[in-house]
Amino acid sequence: MLDLKITGGTVVDGTGKPGVKGDIGIRDGRIVSIGAVTEEATKTIDASGKIVAPGFVDVHTHYDAQLFWDKTLSPSPLHGITSVIGGNCGFSIAPLKPSEGDYLSRMLARVEGMPLESLQKGVPWDWQSFGEFLDRADGLAVNAGFLVGHCALRRCVMGDRADQEASPEELEQMKTLLGESLKEGGLGFSSTLSHTHTDGDGNPVPSRCATHEEIIALSAKVGEYEGTFLEFIAVVGPFAEEHKELMVEMSAQSGRMLNWNVLSVSKRSQPMYESQLETSDRGAKRGANVLALTVPQVMSMRLNLRGGFLFDSFPGWGEVILKPLPERMVALKDPEIRKKLHGGATSKGAGPLRGLARWDLMTIAETFLPENKKYEGRSIGDVAKELDKTPFDTLCDLAISEELRTSFAPLIPGDDEETWKLRAEVWEDPRTLVGASDAGAHLDMIDTFSYCTTLLSRAVRELKLLTVERAIHHLSDAPARAIGLTERGRIAEGWHADIVVFDMDTVGVGPLHTRQDLPGDESRLFAEAIGIEHVIVNGVPIVEGQEYTGSLPGIALRSGRDTVTVPNPAQ
Repeated sequence: MLDLKITGGTVVDGTGKPGVKGDIGIRDGRIVSIGAVTEEATKTIDASGKIVAPGFVDVHTHYDAQLFWDKTLSPSPLHGITSVIGGNCGFSIAPLKPSEGDYLSRMLARVEGMPLESLQKGVPWDWQSFGEFLDRADGLAVNAGFLVGHCALRRCVMGDRADQEASPEELEQMKTLLGESLKEGGLGFSSTLSHTHTDGDGNPVPSRCATHEEIIALSAKVGEYEGTFLEFIAVVGPFAEEHKELMVEMSAQSGRMLNWNVLSVSKRSQPMYESQLETSDRGAKRGANVLALTVPQVMSMRLNLRGGFLFDSFPGWGEVILKPLPERMVALKDPEIRKKLHGGATSKGAGPLRGLARWDLMTIAETFLPENKKYEGRSIGDVAKELDKTPFDTLCDLAISEELRTSFAPLIPGDDEETWKLRAEVWEDPRTLVGASDAGAHLDMIDTFSYCTTLLSRAVRELKLLTVERAIHHLSDAPARAIGLTERGRIAEGWHADIVVFDMDTVGVGPLHTRQDLPGDESRLFAEAIGIEHVIVNGVPIVEGQEYTGSLPGIALRSGRDTVTVPNPAQ
């Protein structure tokens, strides 16, 4: 007797091969038969007219904290995700010392846009080793693995000295602690040097204070452990020569794949991203494997002055955004401070972020007072003319009236046909991986948690830029093979039964809205999926008709047990 049988669907196995109509039999969490399955089952799913695919694998999330208050890791499973990887960007929350929970929570609130009150009320901060943390990740709705973050390592070893260069003795202690964490199941090592990453005090996060030699030494340590890989953020914007060299050395010295975040695709940025991709070519000549992670959609971004992420990266803004809310609102009323903020945002020092400071082109995305609802969906420039104010004064006044909760959507180009074609070319480039959802982070700002359903609806069904088989390959088998997941990401006999059933005619993303369901009564952006009918993890249905079943069959993915080493190409 089978535990579960899926009948009559078009089975797309994840390899890119054409789909074939057939059945799937599942027993004890594994796929035991594919084709014409006649054996009886305890439960049968009729998938007639639907696509039956491997569950999608998201290699770049920040669900490390959310797993403590939301065992489903929503909304990812609703969009077909069955395995997630956290601990990215150097921001794991293990290993941990009792003295460091406060620092890490304030850092995550600032750098990853997680409400501080949710982190304080929803996370117990009572583990120490990486293995103890991973024990908490067993029994989620989906499978979840985690990288060991550079910032946590530095804080555990160096404490308040983590804003300085490590001594030789401290580096050795970090290598030892990293090794222990990998032995306990950490999937690899992550770090960041991005200038946009600052801690709760507005200072560079600890990894930004490390030398390149330290980062390479820690990367090399990863190579001593089975089934591991690297993740890194060098910079927002063009790579300098030192960034390319650093990533190549990290991969070459460890003998492990390195994926970097994030490759942005547009006609305007084409020279930049083509230069960035050359890092992979350079690495291949030296025994390295460097892959770019790219988001397969136009990012819908919402900014607000309450969380302040990205705003705080403008010159002169940090000291204002760091103020407690009442003091920040007072500062934002001051004409002189407004003049200073506007000048900083529009200065050359703002770099690539200067484009966000086109206040007049921003759309008022969401308001929270009845009298302000009339402004939703309108540009700040249009409302400013109506109110006879400057665009920046209009933004500040509207935000202050709602205790800075008002969200604004900057104009982000890229929904044109030419840019979508460029994206499709990049997806098929062997130097890239599709992903970079950042799910679990920037909760009031971005919607890339829905990248899987966006890719299927927009790129496959509407624009016909690639086949459904190729899309599914990029969402499942490709990321799984890149990070060495064992027997996941593909529909094959004997493999784990992580499966998604969806309607290709309707699959898509529901309306983006604010949902107030975080600890501390905090809010986040949320969107349900459309057309995702069944999601199965380890043979157990976790989503049926966009509703969670309540089952929690996911496992904590541990290196060496649930992953294998993916060797770098020979020089």
